[in-house]
Formats: sequence, C-alpha cells, structure tokens
Amino acid sequence: MWSSTSPCSAEGRRKWWRPTASGSSRTAAGCFWFSLINGVAFNFLAVLALTSHLRTMLSDPGAVPKGNATKEYMESLQLKPGEVIYKCPKCCSIKPERAHHCSICKRCIRKMDHHCPWVNNCVGENNQRFFVLFTMYIASISLHALCLSGFHFFTCVRVQWNECSDFSPPVAVLLLIFLCLEAVLFLTFTAVMFGTQIHSICNDETEIERLKNEKPTWERRVRWEGMKAVFGGPPSLLWFNPFAGLRLQRLLMVRARKGGAEFSV
Repeated sequence: MWSSTSPCSAEGRRKWWRPTASGSSRTAAGCFWFSLINGVAFNFLAVLALTSHLRTMLSDPGAVPKGNATKEYMESLQLKPGEVIYKCPKCCSIKPERAHHCSICKRCIRKMDHHCPWVNNCVGENNQRFFVLFTMYIASISLHALCLSGFHFFTCVRVQWNECSDFSPPVAVLLLIFLCLEAVLFLTFTAVMFGTQIHSICNDETEIERLKNEKPTWERRVRWEGMKAVFGGPPSLLWFNPFAGLRLQRLLMVRARKGGAEFSV
C-alpha cells in the first residue's frame, strides 16, 4: 500500500518499526534496496569515470621524441632515394604521418585529436580510448543523477514536501534545481563530446584533420575497423574496461616463482 509518507523520508523511517503500520517491513526493505542499488551503481560508474580520467591524463598520447631530427639519426634511417620525411620546425622532431604539433605540450603528437584542459593532456593515438570512456561514464553518471532527481521530485509532489525530505521544502527545491541544472549541463557536454569522438573514430579522421580539411593520404579504417583499431581487438566487454592493460607492479602483479610470469589487470 502507498503511504502518504515517502518510505525514504525521515517521517517514513520513524514509522518503519511500528508493528501496527501495514506493510511497513516491505516499505523498509524497498527503500533499503532502492538506496543500495542506486548507491552501488553511482559509485561503480564514478570509479570507472575516475580511472578513465586518470589514464587519459597520465598516459602518453603518442608523443614524438623531442629533438630527434639530428643528422646522425636521419642517417641511421637509411632512407631510400626520393623518400621524403618531414621535420617539425618547432620541436625539431621528425614528424610522422598524421602527427601535429601541440602548442601547449610543445611536442608533436601522433594522430592528435585535440588538447583537452579537462585532463591536462593531449588526446592522441595512445589515449583516445580512455578519453571516450571518460566522456561516456560522465554522461552516464549525469543521466543517472537526472533520473533520480526527477523521481524524487514526483515523489515529493505526491506527498507533503516536508515529509519526503530531511531538508525544509525551500532547501529541497533549491537542491533539486541545482542538481538538475548541473546534470543537464554535464550530460549535454559529455554526450556531445562522446558522439564527436565516435564519429571521428568511425571516419578515421581526427578533429584537427577535419578542421584543416586535410585530404587523407592514408588508408582509412572506417566504422568497425576504426573502432577495433582504437579500442583494441574485436568487440568485447574489455572495450568498456579502463583497467585493461594496466600494470600495477607491486599491488596487482602476480609473479611465478620460477618463470617470473607477469599477469596484468
């Protein structure tokens, strides 16, 4: 039975233990599981988002060795007659195909998409996957928070505002408005970024190449081939795992006694 008091409110919690209240045990269990499931889901997404953010920030995006355009190194390449290589005049590096110079990092980055101030790093060949996961998980958290805010609002509409929350009605309304605006803002921004990244991967074209309208001189890997190249291997749950390929030498690495085999997360 639906009570006039929300089961998760302060008033509702005071009524749970009353033996005369009809269905109080079921109401208490429902509120417990509702809070547990949503709490676990939110924190699970938060851990994945934080891990994706750290791996995007701390991973090498594909930086070209700085100052390697020396005479000795170029002679060691044993270039064929007529073969052309490009040198970046800003960082004195041999510039591979599809590499661009980042004015913030002061280095050339292979397959550079853009420099993201959110992660204080470039998004390039080696960390684009983690940036995509970061935007996806932040968008998921924002959507989850928006749904919970809407559910709480409609719950408060059905009962008395002073009974559906531990806060006073004006404070509860202000908190709901602030949370909804914040969730909509982050959901919109990260969803657009996520869609832009997926579009770039499927077309095998970085954002810089699109803005400069560069004609492709490489063999394009479109759609699923592009996704496989960025996320590594055929479609699987590992695509969504920001821990994949992470080596924690002292905490999560198992070494065999004889062979010294290593197992990475």
